[in-house]
Amino acid sequence: MPMEREIVLDVRGVHHWFGPTLVLYDVNLRIIRGEIVALVGPSGCGKSTLLRAIIGTHPPEKGEIVMIERDRSHSVVRSPGRDRGIVYQNYSLFPFLTARENVAMGLMLDQTSIPYRMFRYGRWRRMRREHLREAGDLLDRLMLGHAADQYPSEMSGGMRQRVAIAQTMIMKPRLMMLDEPFGALDEATREDLQRMLLTLYQENCRARQEGQCPPYTIMIVTHELNEAIYVGDRVVGLSQYWDWRKEGLERSPGATIVYDRVAPVYFPDQERNFETFIEKRRVIREAAFDAQHLQDRNEYLQFWSQLDHGLGEGILA
Repeated sequence: MPMEREIVLDVRGVHHWFGPTLVLYDVNLRIIRGEIVALVGPSGCGKSTLLRAIIGTHPPEKGEIVMIERDRSHSVVRSPGRDRGIVYQNYSLFPFLTARENVAMGLMLDQTSIPYRMFRYGRWRRMRREHLREAGDLLDRLMLGHAADQYPSEMSGGMRQRVAIAQTMIMKPRLMMLDEPFGALDEATREDLQRMLLTLYQENCRARQEGQCPPYTIMIVTHELNEAIYVGDRVVGLSQYWDWRKEGLERSPGATIVYDRVAPVYFPDQERNFETFIEKRRVIREAAFDAQHLQDRNEYLQFWSQLDHGLGEGILA
């Protein structure tokens, strides 16, 4: 693996279960800094369980999850930390705060305490102005500057979801996870937010070309295959439908990664090649969604060999 491909997340042999129910089996996944990885899989396969393990609220029963810094130092995930952020489908904004104030809230909680704000009021006021300025700048970048002083009740669902994404982005996490973030939105709003993610990816590519660190590494869970292929530079399939008998197991041990390949890279306003989408959808469905097609779990794991053969685009080029 070329040295310039910096790994930010390393999931190593993760198993998870709830009592007698086996959920995840030997999940291994390395994510490169600056990627947008789309995670897909059948309902109930454990996608959200894997995200909770990565975020640190539900550590794995076996295996480990490691966050890696640019200086190659690393830490094992055992609890939530500000190096990982997550955005859920059901955004949770404070209804009594404006968009700007909602986005700035994380900085306040991270950098100050109640005693600090009470007894160092002058310093806190100056810090507060800086937090609000930073939040406003971020909302401008996400095309929400005009709504910075609106309350959640005054915004559309798509606007509220942008604010929720900005809440996570302002904390500058090493890894940002999106759990079905656009599932409740109409098609037009969904496409607008997909293009917003592609804008962030374009910033990553520009930073890499200039020799800088790509600012956003994103893992998005989605049930929509077209979305996964469109916004991700890589699609990963997690599934319970694989031939576990080949490994000498007596019963299904849960879901594992059965698909991992590069995806075509698109930038905002670039036309999609739907012929490519049709073929990729067919293969992903066969590998991860077809309960009748139980293949060796390694059959479609070709991401790293594809990179070795120069097939990556964008950040992966």
